[in-house]
Amino acid sequence: MADNYVYWNVNPEIINIFGISIRYYGLLFVGGLILSIYILSKIFKLENIPPGYLEKLSLYGMIGIIIGARLGHCLFYEPSYYLAHPLEMILPIQQQPGGGFKFTGYQGLASHGGAIGMLIALIIYHIKTKQSMLKTIDLVSIVGPLAGCFIRLGNLMNSEIIGLPTTMPWAFVFARVDYIPRHPAQLYEAIAYFLIFLIMLFLYKKWRRKQLNGFFFGLTLTLVFVARFLIEFIKENQVDFEDNFTINMGQILSLPYILVGIAFMIYGLINASKISDNKQHT
Repeated sequence: MADNYVYWNVNPEIINIFGISIRYYGLLFVGGLILSIYILSKIFKLENIPPGYLEKLSLYGMIGIIIGARLGHCLFYEPSYYLAHPLEMILPIQQQPGGGFKFTGYQGLASHGGAIGMLIALIIYHIKTKQSMLKTIDLVSIVGPLAGCFIRLGNLMNSEIIGLPTTMPWAFVFARVDYIPRHPAQLYEAIAYFLIFLIMLFLYKKWRRKQLNGFFFGLTLTLVFVARFLIEFIKENQVDFEDNFTINMGQILSLPYILVGIAFMIYGLINASKISDNKQHT
Protein backbone atom coordinates (compact mmCIF):
# COMPACT_ATOMS: atom_id res chain seq x y z
CA MET A 1 0.00 0.00 0.00
CA ALA A 2 1.59 3.26 -1.12
CA ASP A 3 2.19 5.93 1.51
CA ASN A 4 0.47 8.64 -0.51
CA TYR A 5 -2.97 7.02 -0.27
CA VAL A 6 -5.42 8.24 2.36
CA TYR A 7 -5.90 5.55 5.01
CA TRP A 8 -9.54 5.84 6.12
CA ASN A 9 -10.59 3.98 9.23
CA VAL A 10 -13.07 6.32 10.94
CA ASN A 11 -15.47 4.72 13.39
CA PRO A 12 -18.92 5.82 12.13
CA GLU A 13 -20.26 5.73 15.67
CA ILE A 14 -19.42 8.75 17.82
CA ILE A 15 -20.92 7.40 21.03
CA ASN A 16 -23.33 4.70 22.17
CA ILE A 17 -25.65 5.54 25.06
CA PHE A 18 -27.70 2.68 26.47
CA GLY A 19 -27.68 0.91 23.12
CA ILE A 20 -28.61 4.05 21.15
CA SER A 21 -25.94 4.88 18.60
CA ILE A 22 -25.02 8.49 17.78
CA ARG A 23 -23.34 8.51 14.38
CA TYR A 24 -21.58 11.03 12.17
CA TYR A 25 -24.04 10.26 9.38
CA GLY A 26 -27.06 11.29 11.42
CA LEU A 27 -25.40 14.49 12.64
CA LEU A 28 -24.30 15.46 9.13
CA PHE A 29 -27.73 14.63 7.69
CA VAL A 30 -29.52 16.81 10.24
CA GLY A 31 -26.79 19.47 10.20
CA GLY A 32 -27.02 19.79 6.42
CA LEU A 33 -30.79 20.23 6.59
CA ILE A 34 -30.52 22.85 9.36
CA LEU A 35 -27.87 24.86 7.46
CA SER A 36 -29.94 24.66 4.26
CA ILE A 37 -33.03 25.89 6.12
CA TYR A 38 -31.02 28.76 7.63
CA ILE A 39 -29.82 29.91 4.19
CA LEU A 40 -33.34 29.44 2.82
CA SER A 41 -34.63 31.72 5.60
CA LYS A 42 -32.40 34.50 4.27
CA ILE A 43 -33.72 33.91 0.75
CA PHE A 44 -37.33 33.92 1.99
CA LYS A 45 -36.65 37.25 3.69
CA LEU A 46 -35.41 38.71 0.39
CA GLU A 47 -38.59 37.45 -1.27
CA ASN A 48 -40.79 38.92 1.50
CA ILE A 49 -42.24 35.51 2.35
CA PRO A 50 -43.65 35.32 5.93
CA PRO A 51 -41.35 33.42 8.39
CA GLY A 52 -44.24 31.17 9.40
CA TYR A 53 -44.34 29.76 5.88
CA LEU A 54 -40.71 28.65 6.19
CA GLU A 55 -41.57 26.76 9.37
CA LYS A 56 -44.30 24.88 7.52
CA LEU A 57 -42.04 24.16 4.56
CA SER A 58 -39.20 22.99 6.83
CA LEU A 59 -41.45 20.60 8.72
CA TYR A 60 -43.07 19.14 5.60
CA GLY A 61 -39.71 19.00 3.82
CA MET A 62 -37.80 17.19 6.57
CA ILE A 63 -40.55 14.60 6.97
CA GLY A 64 -40.84 14.15 3.21
CA ILE A 65 -37.09 13.80 2.64
CA ILE A 66 -36.55 11.28 5.44
CA ILE A 67 -39.56 9.11 4.59
CA GLY A 68 -38.92 9.34 0.83
CA ALA A 69 -35.21 8.57 1.15
CA ARG A 70 -35.87 5.59 3.42
CA LEU A 71 -38.65 4.09 1.30
CA GLY A 72 -36.62 4.81 -1.82
CA HIS A 73 -33.70 2.73 -0.59
CA CYS A 74 -35.93 -0.12 0.59
CA LEU A 75 -38.04 -0.32 -2.58
CA PHE A 76 -35.44 0.58 -5.22
CA TYR A 77 -32.45 -1.38 -3.94
CA GLU A 78 -33.65 -4.15 -1.58
CA PRO A 79 -37.37 -4.69 -2.26
CA SER A 80 -37.44 -8.44 -1.60
CA TYR A 81 -35.89 -8.10 1.86
CA TYR A 82 -37.91 -5.12 3.04
CA LEU A 83 -41.22 -6.33 1.68
CA ALA A 84 -40.61 -9.42 3.81
CA HIS A 85 -39.65 -7.19 6.79
CA PRO A 86 -41.96 -4.16 6.39
CA LEU A 87 -41.47 -2.99 9.99
CA GLU A 88 -37.80 -2.33 9.27
CA MET A 89 -38.78 0.11 6.50
CA ILE A 90 -40.31 2.55 8.94
CA LEU A 91 -38.48 1.83 12.22
CA PRO A 92 -34.69 2.04 12.86
CA ILE A 93 -34.48 -1.60 13.92
CA GLN A 94 -33.38 -4.94 12.51
CA GLN A 95 -34.81 -8.35 13.26
CA GLN A 96 -32.21 -10.70 14.77
CA PRO A 97 -31.81 -14.33 13.65
CA GLY A 98 -32.41 -15.60 17.18
CA GLY A 99 -35.51 -13.48 17.62
CA GLY A 100 -36.07 -9.96 18.89
CA PHE A 101 -34.94 -6.67 17.40
CA LYS A 102 -31.80 -4.53 17.52
CA PHE A 103 -31.67 -0.72 17.20
CA THR A 104 -29.59 0.04 14.11
CA GLY A 105 -30.56 3.57 13.07
CA TYR A 106 -31.74 4.20 9.52
CA GLN A 107 -29.07 2.41 7.51
CA GLY A 108 -29.97 2.99 3.90
CA LEU A 109 -31.34 6.21 2.39
CA ALA A 110 -31.72 6.91 -1.34
CA SER A 111 -31.41 10.43 -2.71
CA HIS A 112 -33.85 9.64 -5.55
CA GLY A 113 -36.52 8.73 -3.00
CA GLY A 114 -35.67 11.80 -0.94
CA ALA A 115 -36.25 13.99 -4.00
CA ILE A 116 -39.69 12.44 -4.52
CA GLY A 117 -40.50 12.95 -0.83
CA MET A 118 -39.47 16.60 -1.06
CA LEU A 119 -41.68 17.17 -4.12
CA ILE A 120 -44.68 15.69 -2.29
CA ALA A 121 -43.90 17.96 0.67
CA LEU A 122 -43.80 20.97 -1.68
CA ILE A 123 -47.21 20.08 -3.09
CA ILE A 124 -48.65 19.90 0.44
CA TYR A 125 -46.99 23.23 1.28
CA HIS A 126 -48.50 24.79 -1.86
CA ILE A 127 -51.98 23.53 -0.95
CA LYS A 128 -51.69 24.81 2.63
CA THR A 129 -50.19 28.25 1.90
CA LYS A 130 -51.31 28.99 -1.70
CA GLN A 131 -47.73 30.08 -2.45
CA SER A 132 -46.56 29.75 -6.06
CA MET A 133 -45.38 26.19 -6.62
CA LEU A 134 -42.83 27.17 -9.27
CA LYS A 135 -41.34 29.95 -7.16
CA THR A 136 -41.13 27.70 -4.09
CA ILE A 137 -39.39 24.82 -5.85
CA ASP A 138 -36.97 27.29 -7.42
CA LEU A 139 -36.03 28.72 -4.02
CA VAL A 140 -35.70 25.29 -2.39
CA SER A 141 -33.58 24.02 -5.29
CA ILE A 142 -30.93 26.65 -4.51
CA VAL A 143 -30.09 25.08 -1.13
CA GLY A 144 -30.94 21.46 -1.99
CA PRO A 145 -27.43 20.58 -3.28
CA LEU A 146 -25.90 21.83 -0.01
CA ALA A 147 -27.94 19.29 1.96
CA GLY A 148 -26.83 16.63 -0.53
CA CYS A 149 -23.20 17.58 0.09
CA PHE A 150 -23.57 16.93 3.83
CA ILE A 151 -25.29 13.59 3.22
CA ARG A 152 -22.42 12.39 1.03
CA LEU A 153 -19.93 13.45 3.72
CA GLY A 154 -21.98 11.25 6.05
CA ASN A 155 -21.54 8.37 3.61
CA LEU A 156 -17.81 9.01 3.69
CA MET A 157 -17.79 8.76 7.50
CA ASN A 158 -19.66 5.45 7.15
CA SER A 159 -17.14 4.13 4.59
CA GLU A 160 -20.07 3.33 2.28
CA ILE A 161 -20.91 4.01 -1.38
CA ILE A 162 -17.23 3.46 -2.14
CA GLY A 163 -15.52 3.90 -5.49
CA LEU A 164 -13.81 1.45 -7.79
CA PRO A 165 -10.13 0.55 -7.29
CA THR A 166 -7.66 3.14 -8.55
CA THR A 167 -3.97 4.05 -8.39
CA MET A 168 -4.63 7.79 -8.29
CA PRO A 169 -2.52 9.46 -5.57
CA TRP A 170 -5.64 10.75 -3.78
CA ALA A 171 -7.16 7.28 -3.50
CA PHE A 172 -8.71 6.27 -0.17
CA VAL A 173 -8.08 2.93 1.50
CA PHE A 174 -11.34 2.14 3.30
CA ALA A 175 -9.92 -0.13 5.98
CA ARG A 176 -13.38 -1.09 7.24
CA VAL A 177 -14.17 -2.51 3.79
CA ASP A 178 -10.88 -3.80 2.38
CA TYR A 179 -7.31 -2.63 1.85
CA ILE A 180 -7.66 -1.72 -1.82
CA PRO A 181 -7.03 1.94 -2.86
CA ARG A 182 -10.31 3.28 -4.23
CA HIS A 183 -11.88 6.42 -5.64
CA PRO A 184 -13.45 8.44 -2.79
CA ALA A 185 -16.71 8.63 -4.75
CA GLN A 186 -18.59 10.09 -1.78
CA LEU A 187 -16.13 12.98 -1.65
CA TYR A 188 -16.41 13.55 -5.41
CA GLU A 189 -20.19 13.85 -5.08
CA ALA A 190 -19.96 16.08 -2.00
CA ILE A 191 -17.63 18.47 -3.85
CA ALA A 192 -19.84 18.41 -6.96
CA TYR A 193 -22.97 19.21 -4.94
CA PHE A 194 -21.24 22.02 -3.07
CA LEU A 195 -20.09 23.59 -6.35
CA ILE A 196 -23.64 23.28 -7.73
CA PHE A 197 -24.93 25.04 -4.60
CA LEU A 198 -22.47 27.91 -5.18
CA ILE A 199 -23.51 28.15 -8.85
CA MET A 200 -27.19 28.25 -7.93
CA LEU A 201 -26.63 30.89 -5.25
CA PHE A 202 -24.72 33.05 -7.74
CA LEU A 203 -27.42 32.68 -10.41
CA TYR A 204 -30.16 33.48 -7.91
CA LYS A 205 -28.47 36.73 -6.95
CA LYS A 206 -27.97 37.60 -10.63
CA TRP A 207 -31.30 36.47 -12.15
CA ARG A 208 -33.83 36.29 -9.30
CA ARG A 209 -36.02 39.05 -10.74
CA LYS A 210 -36.74 37.19 -13.99
CA GLN A 211 -36.12 33.46 -13.49
CA LEU A 212 -38.28 32.32 -10.54
CA ASN A 213 -40.46 30.29 -12.89
CA GLY A 214 -39.09 26.75 -12.68
CA PHE A 215 -35.73 27.42 -14.36
CA PHE A 216 -33.65 27.17 -11.17
CA PHE A 217 -35.40 23.95 -10.20
CA GLY A 218 -34.74 22.48 -13.63
CA LEU A 219 -31.10 23.52 -13.64
CA THR A 220 -30.51 22.08 -10.16
CA LEU A 221 -32.13 18.76 -11.08
CA THR A 222 -30.10 18.56 -14.28
CA LEU A 223 -26.75 19.43 -12.70
CA VAL A 224 -27.19 17.22 -9.63
CA PHE A 225 -28.33 14.13 -11.47
CA VAL A 226 -25.89 14.51 -14.37
CA ALA A 227 -23.14 14.64 -11.73
CA ARG A 228 -24.66 11.62 -10.01
CA PHE A 229 -24.95 9.72 -13.32
CA LEU A 230 -21.30 10.36 -14.23
CA ILE A 231 -19.83 9.59 -10.81
CA GLU A 232 -21.73 6.28 -10.73
CA PHE A 233 -19.29 5.02 -13.39
CA ILE A 234 -16.51 4.95 -10.79
CA LYS A 235 -18.61 3.54 -7.92
CA GLU A 236 -18.97 -0.02 -6.76
CA ASN A 237 -22.50 -1.31 -7.27
CA GLN A 238 -24.51 -1.09 -4.05
CA VAL A 239 -26.47 -4.32 -4.54
CA ASP A 240 -25.61 -7.55 -6.38
CA PHE A 241 -28.38 -7.45 -8.98
CA GLU A 242 -26.82 -4.29 -10.49
CA ASP A 243 -23.88 -6.39 -11.72
CA ASN A 244 -26.07 -7.60 -14.59
CA PHE A 245 -26.97 -4.06 -15.71
CA THR A 246 -25.20 -1.96 -18.35
CA ILE A 247 -25.81 1.05 -16.11
CA ASN A 248 -26.61 0.70 -12.42
CA MET A 249 -29.78 1.52 -10.50
CA GLY A 250 -28.52 4.96 -9.46
CA GLN A 251 -28.00 5.88 -13.12
CA ILE A 252 -31.33 4.44 -14.24
CA LEU A 253 -33.14 6.45 -11.57
CA SER A 254 -31.19 9.60 -12.49
CA LEU A 255 -32.35 9.68 -16.12
CA PRO A 256 -35.98 10.73 -15.44
CA TYR A 257 -34.77 13.53 -13.15
CA ILE A 258 -32.42 14.80 -15.87
CA LEU A 259 -35.23 14.82 -18.45
CA VAL A 260 -37.63 16.57 -16.05
CA GLY A 261 -34.90 19.08 -15.22
CA ILE A 262 -34.30 19.90 -18.88
CA ALA A 263 -38.05 20.31 -19.43
CA PHE A 264 -38.32 22.78 -16.54
CA MET A 265 -35.32 24.74 -17.81
CA ILE A 266 -36.88 25.06 -21.26
CA TYR A 267 -40.23 26.07 -19.75
CA GLY A 268 -38.55 28.68 -17.55
CA LEU A 269 -36.58 30.19 -20.43
CA ILE A 270 -39.66 30.34 -22.68
CA ASN A 271 -41.72 31.91 -19.90
CA ALA A 272 -39.02 34.50 -19.16
CA SER A 273 -38.80 35.33 -22.87
CA LYS A 274 -42.58 35.87 -23.08
CA ILE A 275 -42.53 38.17 -20.05
CA SER A 276 -39.64 40.15 -21.57
CA ASP A 277 -41.51 40.50 -24.90
CA ASN A 278 -44.68 41.67 -23.14
CA LYS A 279 -42.74 44.35 -21.27
CA GLN A 280 -41.21 45.60 -24.52
CA HIS A 281 -44.67 45.93 -26.11
CA THR A 282 -46.22 47.82 -23.19
